Amino acid sequence: MTHSFTSRLPLARYEVDRDHVARTRPGLLDELWADPATRVLVVRQGGAPVRSDGALALIPVDDVPTTATPDRLRVYLGRSTSTTSPEPVGTPIVALDLDELGELEAHRDWEWKDLRRAAPTLSDRDAGLLTEATAILNWHEANLFSPRTGAATVPEQAGWVRRDPVADTEHFPRTDPAIIVGVVDDDDRLLLGHNALWEGNRYSLLAGFVEPGESLEAAVVREIHEESGIRVADPRYLGSQPWPFPASLMLGFTARVAEGTGTEATPDGNEILDLRWFSRDELVAALDEIRLPMRTSIARAIIEEWLGRTITEQP
Repeated sequence: MTHSFTSRLPLARYEVDRDHVARTRPGLLDELWADPATRVLVVRQGGAPVRSDGALALIPVDDVPTTATPDRLRVYLGRSTSTTSPEPVGTPIVALDLDELGELEAHRDWEWKDLRRAAPTLSDRDAGLLTEATAILNWHEANLFSPRTGAATVPEQAGWVRRDPVADTEHFPRTDPAIIVGVVDDDDRLLLGHNALWEGNRYSLLAGFVEPGESLEAAVVREIHEESGIRVADPRYLGSQPWPFPASLMLGFTARVAEGTGTEATPDGNEILDLRWFSRDELVAALDEIRLPMRTSIARAIIEEWLGRTITEQP
């Protein structure tokens, strides 16, 4: 992954030691709750507080609202390694899933933002924290019950495991790998598609989940052909970033139209409704007509890498 491409990936940044060994220590969360150095990242309905200076609002335990009952979900995110954040290096940080804000409503200089909105302007440390918190809390929400017995699962190991008390089995967070591809032809045009779930003028790269028993490269070839009818070759890995909506890891590739095959793109008519090839000049000229993926996404990063510049005309 080139440095220029890395710098385009807002959700791949981090300055946090996840402190895996400490997670297994019994009573860790209560120990951290009693430590005045601990800072809490409150998350409510997928949003977190951002201060007027653009940083996440991390609060001392004593400032946690009294409405936060002891059974609220807490997850140990790790220790800050940032030398530029307000909190010193080594500060332990705990995510708290909260329904009622209580006294926090009085902080009028905070703006509650979800990860998609906040990430592009957050620091490396804060972007990593909010990405991690969003991903792990989404996993908890989707795994409240055991898939084996149907019993209510119990969070353990500082929020990184859920245990089925009936079968006495542990369930760990999972991430679904998905490929996303910048397809180019011999004229170096880029293929963009319109998904049936989007507003009518939004176009992005083609993507899809990796199937069981499939390599990433095979997934690239299969997905592109399924969605466009185009045969591609020479998939080349660019980089990755988490996409915790709810639990994906997006693996970015480029690929070229296979030699001896055509460039006539045929949308599958189900997921993809339209496909268009763009030269660089054509894409720039179309920015008033079409919407590109948001700046938070790896799709935007791949498009900008191919274009050779940052697209400032769209958020």
